[in-house]
Amino acid sequence: MSQEDEDKVGEPLIEGLSDGEPDTAQTSSKRKREDDAKPQSKRAAKKRKQTKKPKDVDDDALDTEQGVNHAIAHMDSQLMADHVAQRTKRFQPNLSLVEAEDAHIPASAIRDASSWDQGRTTDKLPDFLEKYSGPRRKKSKKGQKLSDAPEAKGSPHTLVVAGAGLRAAELTKESLVAKLFAKHIKLGEAIETVKNSRMGIGVGTPQRIIDLLDNGALKLDNLERIVLDASHIDAKKRGVLDMQDTQPQVVKLLSRQELKERYGVEEGKVELLFF
Repeated sequence: MSQEDEDKVGEPLIEGLSDGEPDTAQTSSKRKREDDAKPQSKRAAKKRKQTKKPKDVDDDALDTEQGVNHAIAHMDSQLMADHVAQRTKRFQPNLSLVEAEDAHIPASAIRDASSWDQGRTTDKLPDFLEKYSGPRRKKSKKGQKLSDAPEAKGSPHTLVVAGAGLRAAELTKESLVAKLFAKHIKLGEAIETVKNSRMGIGVGTPQRIIDLLDNGALKLDNLERIVLDASHIDAKKRGVLDMQDTQPQVVKLLSRQELKERYGVEEGKVELLFF
């Protein structure tokens, strides 16, 4: 690969025993320690509860060996929109009607990828992108390929959203076409890198992408699609839409006004793909 090609692609962007009568002071002290420990125990129990996978996730669809939730592959645009809305209601139950409407992702924004039958493991991502993104670029961008980057710096045509920094790094390593925006890279460093780099495809966690957009380093002018790494599950059988730490950030990103205005339109269209 030439240096020019590399520029277009971008570079890869954690108590003692006692005898006799009990001592009143010691008993009171012990009771106080137990009382003090109760709130912490409740918080710990709540945290443990939050780390479990949602009860409505079908275990039969979860392939822990490959790290894939196969149910995602069978969802068309409407089912996927319903799935995201269900997760929003679960993890953000206190949203007002107006807030819930603002957070809603319409089915018209989602590209139906249920016909993809080659699996959704990491090594299949490049082929998935080529199938669902390549034809549009060839038609509307005068034959440009996915590996071709827009001239403007910090303005990718594709964003891939991963649930964690390590997962983003894994996707970058496999596809060799992405720039990494991950948690283990300091925000200041990421800002400078993005501002000064051309990139075709960017990979990152939802919050990091939001931070780069808010800063202005990352631009949406040339964006054509956002790909959510939705099928991947971790060791606890949770995907990016199944965790309190990531689902609200995903919805916050996808429901940005500048993106929602471009869902389902002809000119400057941005479509959502769930891998």
